[in-house]
Amino acid sequence: MTVSKTAVTAVPLHPLLAGRWSPRGLDAAHELTDAQLTALLEAARWAPSANNTQPWRFAVARRGTPGFAAVRDALAPGNQLWAHAASAFVVVAAETAGPDGAPRPWAVYDTGQAVAHLTVQAEHEGLAVHQLGGFDRDRVAALLDLPTEVVPLVVLTLGRRDAEAELPEVLAARESTPRQRMPLDALLMTLPAE
Repeated sequence: MTVSKTAVTAVPLHPLLAGRWSPRGLDAAHELTDAQLTALLEAARWAPSANNTQPWRFAVARRGTPGFAAVRDALAPGNQLWAHAASAFVVVAAETAGPDGAPRPWAVYDTGQAVAHLTVQAEHEGLAVHQLGGFDRDRVAALLDLPTEVVPLVVLTLGRRDAEAELPEVLAARESTPRQRMPLDALLMTLPAE
């Protein structure tokens, strides 16, 4: 069974954007190729950033490695139920201060842009990305021996969708539920007319 969750939009979007969603059902046998991984990281590398600071940092752990197990163990219990099937985890962090100690107030925003670029490239590669905020940030920071100015933001699961993946019932139901978003009008802010 193929699951389509193409977004219902006010106007047509590029298929890579309209078709993107965050599955939990991943193919536990899929292996991420070096070329795919390089393409994802290159897409992130070329994202825009304030003053071209490129504050994003990535740590990649492929399934079957000690790093993958360590990151998996730092995930929230609900994420551990399914994320073990990912082909790889990517820990994403933002460098919030420059080498001179000056704050980088846009580092988190810029890092989000890099992840967005990576996510669109993943769709192009036939891969899925599920972004996880549910993880122990202190544990991951210690695992990577990060300095205090490099802050873990998210763990990405990378892999190939598998509509037949076995999931707990509550998670399986989410896989086939239509995507929902707030109405576009609800997202728009109003500026003064004069």
